[in-house]
This record gives sequence, C-alpha cells and structure tokens, in this order.
Amino acid sequence: MVFLTGEAGIGKSRLASAATDLAYSSGMSIMRGRGSAMSRTIPFRCLSEALLSLQRLGTTVDIDALGPYRPALARLNPDWGTSADDASSGSLIVLAEGVLRLTELVGRDGGCAVVIDDLQYADPDTLAVLEYVIDNIAHQPTLLLATMRDEDSAALEFARATSKRDSATLIELRRLRQHQVSALAGACLEGVLPAPALDLLWVGSGGLPLFVEELLDEIISDGQLVRTGDVWQMADAGVPPSALVHSVAGRFGRLSDQAREFVSVAAVIGLRFPLTVVREVTGLDYRTLLRYLQSEPVAHLIGPDDHTPDWFLFTHALVADAVLTLIPEDVQADLARRAADAVEKRYPGVPGDWCHLCATLREAAGQTAEAGALYAEAGRRALAQGAAQSAVTLLDRSLELVHDPVHRFEALEAQLLALTEAGQVDRALAMSFDSSGLDRPHRARLHTQLAWAANLAGRTSDGLAQVEIARALLGSDAPAEDSAPIDVVAAHLELDRAEPGSLERAESVALRAATVAERVPLPVVACQAWQLLGALTRRRDPAQATAYLERSRAFAIAHDLPIWEIHALVRLGLNDALRDGEITRLEQARDLASRIGAVIARYQSEVNIGLQLVLRGDFAAAEALVDEVSSAARRLGLQEIGQFMAVLRAVLAGHRGDRTTLTAAWSVLTEPGGEQHTARLHGLAAAFCSLLEEDRPRARADLDLALAAERATPTTYHLTGRFGLDLLLRAVDGELTRAEYDEIVANPAAGLRWDHHFALLASAVLAGASGDETTARAQVAESAEVGLPYPMARNLGLRLVGEAAARDGWGEPETWLRTAEHHFHDAGIAAVAGACRAQLRQMGVRVTQRRTGTDEVPDELRLAGVTVREYEVLRLLGARLANNEIAAQLHVSPRTVEKHVSSLLTKTGLANRLALGKLATEHVFTESR
Repeated sequence: MVFLTGEAGIGKSRLASAATDLAYSSGMSIMRGRGSAMSRTIPFRCLSEALLSLQRLGTTVDIDALGPYRPALARLNPDWGTSADDASSGSLIVLAEGVLRLTELVGRDGGCAVVIDDLQYADPDTLAVLEYVIDNIAHQPTLLLATMRDEDSAALEFARATSKRDSATLIELRRLRQHQVSALAGACLEGVLPAPALDLLWVGSGGLPLFVEELLDEIISDGQLVRTGDVWQMADAGVPPSALVHSVAGRFGRLSDQAREFVSVAAVIGLRFPLTVVREVTGLDYRTLLRYLQSEPVAHLIGPDDHTPDWFLFTHALVADAVLTLIPEDVQADLARRAADAVEKRYPGVPGDWCHLCATLREAAGQTAEAGALYAEAGRRALAQGAAQSAVTLLDRSLELVHDPVHRFEALEAQLLALTEAGQVDRALAMSFDSSGLDRPHRARLHTQLAWAANLAGRTSDGLAQVEIARALLGSDAPAEDSAPIDVVAAHLELDRAEPGSLERAESVALRAATVAERVPLPVVACQAWQLLGALTRRRDPAQATAYLERSRAFAIAHDLPIWEIHALVRLGLNDALRDGEITRLEQARDLASRIGAVIARYQSEVNIGLQLVLRGDFAAAEALVDEVSSAARRLGLQEIGQFMAVLRAVLAGHRGDRTTLTAAWSVLTEPGGEQHTARLHGLAAAFCSLLEEDRPRARADLDLALAAERATPTTYHLTGRFGLDLLLRAVDGELTRAEYDEIVANPAAGLRWDHHFALLASAVLAGASGDETTARAQVAESAEVGLPYPMARNLGLRLVGEAAARDGWGEPETWLRTAEHHFHDAGIAAVAGACRAQLRQMGVRVTQRRTGTDEVPDELRLAGVTVREYEVLRLLGARLANNEIAAQLHVSPRTVEKHVSSLLTKTGLANRLALGKLATEHVFTESR
C-alpha cells in the first residue's frame, strides 16, 4: 500500500497515472476509482468505480471463482449478482475479504494494481474495507495506490496511522525547488529555459507543478516566451499573465488585513521599496513588518534587496503588477499620496533618488503639478550627474505635466541642454516653445541654450543667430552674470569663423566669462569657459593650458557636475596624447561618458583616440572607429563630429598611402565650417601620402599649403607639420638654417611628441651637415625613443635621415635605411621600400633580392644583411653539422657553404664558427619559445 499526499496541483494524480502506465505496460491488471466531493454520502463509491473499471479495460474475470464472496461483491458491481442474491446482506469483513480475493484473482498471472484518486472524499466504510485489505495483502502480487490532499480528513489520519505501523508507505509530495522548476519547464519546452522566464515561472508558480505548466502555456500563447531556432527567449513583459494573477491572488487573499495593506503599499511604491517608507505609511513597527515578510504567502512575493540594506523588492516585476490589478484604483491613488507624503516627511528636500520616486508617487496619486515639478528637479539632477539620456526622459515627463510658465521654462532650459549632451541636437534645435509668459532674461537663456546646441552640432551660423537674439533680449546694459552664459557660447562659435584674429577674440571673451562665472558663481559656464581657454592657450603655453583644464575639472568636482568633469577629462586626455602619445585618460573619459550616456563627450573622446590610433599605425582599429562614429554622427545630426571623422578618414588614408580614399574625403572642405580643417588635411594627410608615394616635391607643396592655411586662419588643432615634418624635409633638402630651426622650435607647441620626433631628426641632419657627428647620432637615437609609439613616422624619418647621412658622410645610414626598408616592405608601401633599396645600392651596399622566407630571418640579422640562405646555413651550424653535411641538406657544394659561413662571420662580427653556432642556438631557442 502506497499513499501519495500533497496540496492541490502538486502532481499526485500525474504521478499515480505514470505508475499506472508502468503497471499496465508490465502486464498487470488495472483497477481505478476516484473519490468525489459530490458523493461523500455514497458508500463504497471509489471501490465500486474500481471494480467497474475492470470491464471498461476489457479484463476478464471468472466471477464464479469468487465463490461465496460473489454476492458481497455484487454490492459494488451489480452485474455480478443474481436475482437470488441479497445485495444488502453481508458484513464489511466479508466484503473486504471479497475485494482482497478479487485482487488476487485478477492479478494471478501478472499482478494487480488498484489506484484510487482523491481518497480524502472516501466514506468511513470504504476506509474500513481498505484497512482490512492492507492488513492482508502482504503475500499477494497486488499494489494499492491512493492519492489524497494534505488537508485534515479521516483518510489522511488513516494513511498516517497505517504508515506508522509499517503497513503502508506514505509519500508526502513537496513543492519543486527552483532548479526543479527549470527542469520541468525544460522538459515541457524540449529546450533550455532562459533565466528571465525561470524567474517568472518560479515566482508565479510557487513551485507548484500545475501552475508551472499553466503559466508556461500562457506566456507562450501571449508571445512573451518565443522560440528562435533552437533557442527560447523572453520578450518584453506586458501585462501579467492571468495564471500569475490567479496565483498571486491566492496568496494575497490569505493575508490578514494588515499584511494586505503592507503588500499593497509596497506594490504602489514599485518593484523596489524601502521598509522605512512602508512603515511610515502603515504605522506598523519593524517587528510586525519583518514577521509578515517571513511568512510563507509574503515571502514568495517579496524578498530582501541584497544590494541595499532595509530595501526589499518583489520577486518579479510582473508580481508587483499582478498585485496592483487586485487593488482598486481609488485605493491605489490614496496609497500613492500617503507614500509620497511619507517620503517627503522622512527625507526633506527629497535628495537623490527619492525625488524620482516621489514624482512617480505624486503622478500615481493624480497630483500632476507636484509630479511635474519633481520630475523636472530629478531631470536637472540627472543632467548634473552626467546621465543625459535619463535626464531627457525625466524632463519630457515634466513638460507633459507642468503648465506654469516659470516651471515650464526651468524644465525646458534643462531639456535643451540634456538633449544636446545626449546627442539629440536636431531635436533640441527643432523644439518649439511659448515664451510669452517669460521675461526677457529667461527668454535669453533659452536662446543661449539653443546657441550651445548649434555650436556642438557644428552649425555656426545658426548658433551665431541665436547669440544675437539672446543679446538683443538682454540689451546693452545687461548684468555681467546674465551676459556670461552668452559670452562663453559666442567664444566657442568664434573658433569656427575661420577668420584672422578669431582665436584672440575667443580667448578674450572666454576669459571674461570665466572670471564672472567663477565669482557669481555659474558653475556650468565657468567649466565651459576654463575648458575653452585650455584649448586656446595650448598653442603658446601647454602648461597654462593644463592648469586651466585642471581648474575646470576642480570646479566641476566642487559643484558636483560629473558631465563637465568628463569634458575636462577629454581635453586633459588630448593634452596627454599630444604631449606623450598616451591615450589612457582619453579612454577613461570615453568609458565614463558611455556609462552615463553623455554622447557628445564620448564622441569627442573617440575623435582624439582615433587620431592617435592612426599615428600609432593601428589602422584597422582606427578604421573601425571612424566607421562607427561617422555613422552615429550622421544619425544624430552631429555635423562637427562628422567633419572630424571625415578629416580623420583622410589622415588614415594618407598614412596608408591610399590616394583615392584621401581624395574622396577632401569634400569636407566644401561643407560649412569645413575650411578650418584645411591645414590638417594638407599637412597631416596629403603631405604624408605624398611621402609614401616618394613624391617629395608634392609633399613640400602640401606642407606649404598647410602652413599658409594655418597662418591665414589659426586654429586650436595641431600636428599640421610646422614644428616637425616641414623642418625635417627642409633640412634634408638643405633649405633650413640652424637659426631658423632654433626660432621655430622655441615655440612651446614644438614640444608635442609627434612633431618633436621629426624636429629631432631635422636637428640631427643640421648637426651632421655641420660636422658635429656626435650630436647628430645622439639626436637620431633620442628621436627613436621619442618616436617609439609611431612606427610609420619613425621609419619614414629614418628613410629621410638615412639619405642625408649618406650624402653628408655621418652616422649609420646603411642600418637606418635597412630598418626602414624592412618596415615599409612588410607594410606593403613599395615606393618607400624601393627608394631605401635604391639609396643603399647608390651607397655601394649590396642589396639582396627579397626571397621567400625573408620574414623568418630575425630582425637584427636581416638588418645586418643576412640573407635567407645564410640564415639557413646558420641554423644548421647550430646543429653542429660540418660543411659537407650542410651542403648535402641544402643541395649546394661545400665550397658554397664555406662562402656563406665566411659572409656570416663578416656580417655578424663574430670571431669563429663556434660563436656562430652559439648564436644559432640562441635564435632557435627564442623561436621555440
């Protein structure tokens, strides 16, 4: 005898059916009956059904073999009686013995399984019959299997008593654990259940198998759980499934009034909620609240937030939604109002995230004006923290709810700046607003924000028009604190005019704005102004530029403005890159900007990172970055970022020697504001491409155009060649004097690492030509250290200085030219590699033809002139082979091997064959590692 007990839906009947199927497939006879709540008063109802099932299943019963027990069993199956039988006669003992003998009779060949479901509804007489059968079934091939709910009933007491005396086995089925729910769902799906779906099933089912299957069917039918190929994925959750609502309603309904109010307040607050606020609303003490949280119905709905002490959260977002469906709307509004009051009482000024929470509660309570003001404040705080995208969303909601002109202005002003920082400049410039209820200073502030948006979008004319409107609104006698925000925007726009004197005018206006903004204070304006001054002064005083940027960063930190701290970090990172070739701070700024959604700051970082990638020769990474940012700039309407990317694409093409792509990128000059990029396009892109094509006259012409453009329209951009490449080319061509050189490099901007590398080589050429070989060699060596991050530039410099050194008779031109030839051959720049080989031949140096396997020769040996065949001989020397053995392996004569060994001794400078063998062993060991 086996009893299965458990709550409804736990799987008792499913398990009994599985056992019955196994019994039937093994040849056992099956008898199956069920108790019913509708027939509690009908004696032997489940036993009668079991006997009748024999006929339905086609089991042949020799009823005559039942002998005198046949009339007793006729009480259960009338078909087995006769007119002479008295179906009402006989004791329970006789009936029970008849049932026992019947099971023995039908199970004689293969055994008998008697299965009774819902035994909790059985009458006392049925239980008495079963007790007799259980006590006497031990030696028969019979299984009795009964299921019942774990509710108080005579059947459950009977089952427990029977199991205690070891006459039966009692199996109490428990709810599934989470991993078992996953296994069950996976079996139903014939696949792996995604984690979000498992969370929903676990919470909604409470581990009850019936609910697992119902909820699984429903979320599949609703399209919340979808299959793509062999993979199941959870779609965005909508309304809670009805099966989940039903499950939650069951638990919710079992709660006391106090506990129900507690859960209701929590659901109104949201997915996460602080216990302090719930306590304030409900008036319940901590001990009571914690007791409710630990109770079974609530514990399956709500759990602790492991990340925040005293905060709790619903086990799934849809659970909170399901609870809300059970609360009338007027009750929800009242609870939301009480919760908002509790937040403001406990946290005056609603600091931090309390502001956003309070805004959502006021909105849920129907208090739209209060909610709009709180959303605006939350948006301004998010913007100050650099979370531009979040700020846009919060301020959008505020503008939907607020109607007071002054409050709308405050939200609108913040929204314009938030949209700009989030990269949604087109939307900012397209915003319409009614300023009729505002005074002139407030209207001027809105136009100033529009000017700033136009500036970041690269729309100089639009920005200047907004500046004029703002100035006209303020009048000529406007207070300095009202003019400072306009001044700083105007200074930024001045840079894009590309006119003589624009840098000086911008610096003057920016300094005035910075002074006023720091005194008032106007923190954002001060940060903008000091950062602009940092860019403007870099060309003449890099140390002062860094000081201005650090001042801006310190001001941003002091006033808790992370987004302006990031902007300062971008500019400081640019300083690092120009001065040292280091991009760590740029990468840090990019990552911080990406994390908080500051789109403009992120792309400004990537513009500068991209340039350094090109200079470093990491062309694949640079190309990927240019493609990604260019696409984003087009999508977001960021014209200035788009122009920077076009220039960067041209520089990349120039450093690859790709004239076609370079020419196509030149179209940026025809765009509004594009003329400011002329110097960099000629000096850093076209001149470099011409040198890689070995067209030095064209390179000189490109540099002349770059320097002329720089004189005509000074910019804050660097590396156009004035302090580096132009000096080297003029020195190699004999057109630069030491006096001119000294005058040019006295400028602080000449210390930037890229230019300094070329300037050192130019100085070396001048020193070598004047006979000062010691200084010349030292400066070439120093240039190698300075140019270490820039392999293409370093080797191009060696190609040029090698030519000059060979002509003037100083230094190591052969080594320098071989090094450059090796680099440009590997880089696929045939013109420069060929020019290096031609120069070597002109010097009388034997230049071997490149053969297959050249790349296997170690750099130091290849630069010494060791050929592929000589390297093969060297490796065999390391194996201690004699000349005739080496000759046999290489299929050459011993005499040829002897010549190769002699050549190796000469080129390596080693004394004997033993030293060559040792050298070969060292290289073989290095390769094996």
